[in-house]
Amino acid sequence: MVSFYIYRTILGNVQILEESKAIAGISFQQIFSENLINRETSIIKEAFKQLSEYFKGIRKDFDLPLNPKGTDFQKKVWCELTKIPYGETKSYKQIAESIGSPKACRAVGLANNRNPIAVVIPCHRVIGSSGNLIGYAGGLHRKEFLLNLEQSAIK
Repeated sequence: MVSFYIYRTILGNVQILEESKAIAGISFQQIFSENLINRETSIIKEAFKQLSEYFKGIRKDFDLPLNPKGTDFQKKVWCELTKIPYGETKSYKQIAESIGSPKACRAVGLANNRNPIAVVIPCHRVIGSSGNLIGYAGGLHRKEFLLNLEQSAIK
């Protein structure tokens, strides 16, 4: 069973999902399924606490058990995203090169878009090669907010 709870944040509602004592999802869009139980668990509470600290500029790294569902390629991309330092960005091309698939920029973009654990797996730190903000499942306004938050916290 998957538990979920919805919290109000500075960026709007965020839904946090837990499965098998790990965070399986953090999303700005609500996910509906018969398999979800509306229950605030201790792991979900901890995830929200850490997100709240991040939004206040206090937390730069997350310490949560994660269990994102995806293909092996997607998981490889998501793992690489967690290596992008707070306040920094990388391009889709740089991510593709760092996972040993230099021609897979579009596939990296698709994996980025399917990231089930927003903010904690920092897909918002991936930008276009030109430096432009490109795509974010939670909306470009949220991506811009998150990048600005990180920039202001490191100054």
